[in-house]
Amino acid sequence: MTGPASNIDTHLHLTRWWPDIRSTGYRADLDFTLPGLLREMDDAGIEQGILIQANDPPTVREGLAEARGLVSESGGRLRLVSTFDSAKRTESVADKVALWEATPELAGIKLFPGYQPYYPHDRQLDPVYEHAHQRKIPVLIHTGDTMATNGLVKYARPIEVDEVAVRFRDVPIVMCHFGNPWVDEAAEIVYKNKNVYADTSGLLAHPSYPLYDRMVELCRQRVMAGILMIGSTERILYGSDWPLLDLKVALGLITSLDLSQSDRDAILGGNARRLFGLTAPLATAAPSDKGEPRTTRQPRSRHRAGGG
Repeated sequence: MTGPASNIDTHLHLTRWWPDIRSTGYRADLDFTLPGLLREMDDAGIEQGILIQANDPPTVREGLAEARGLVSESGGRLRLVSTFDSAKRTESVADKVALWEATPELAGIKLFPGYQPYYPHDRQLDPVYEHAHQRKIPVLIHTGDTMATNGLVKYARPIEVDEVAVRFRDVPIVMCHFGNPWVDEAAEIVYKNKNVYADTSGLLAHPSYPLYDRMVELCRQRVMAGILMIGSTERILYGSDWPLLDLKVALGLITSLDLSQSDRDAILGGNARRLFGLTAPLATAAPSDKGEPRTTRQPRSRHRAGGG
């Protein structure tokens, strides 16, 4: 394993229901299996990962069963996040909550507004947030652009998270993809609401994009600007959105930020360890090289990443 062993990827996907991996994965020959994922984690220096059940299975029950098996077989490397799908009427909200109640290893719940036509503050979701509150687990919310061209991004604006963050102050909420392309809007929601986090997953388009290198640099600048708007790194989480993004590229977005080593360590694992209640790291993080963390706020064929 290379790199700090304490790195934690908070946004991974692995499922047999994923869209054609040859066209959606960051590499055509990607080994989209559990052994393949664990090898990539080892190569990138990722100790643990948060496995987010996809929103494509026929039912939440089937997807949850698959994800539980993968987590069990991972040898403690992966943690389970289940999903809520409002479109699958064969399972009521109560049915899904009952499934989660019977899943002691559940580490979080993921919502897909934008891919599905509901706002994160829809009252039908109240039992989801209430269950998360009872379990003391976070709710992850897709924000920003979607891979699906028939998705409706009006449901996925970061501003739509504000209302539910206020109504459920004791529930940690993670805005996936930092609200891309509305990173500044997402940063304001994180700054305002102390129970809201943002992850850095799925911010880049496919590597075949002609302007990819310039996109990587622009993405780095936008993430840094968002952190400066928030004024702290304590609620920023590293995530890749694998298999859409190379783990090393996703890590590079964080390691190249103009931050202290302690800030980068917090983003790469420390914050996730606290949020998801993960066990102690396998190795000690590197010492700080730039002093204390900043704490003061400063005044697919498509060419933009969508994320999952």
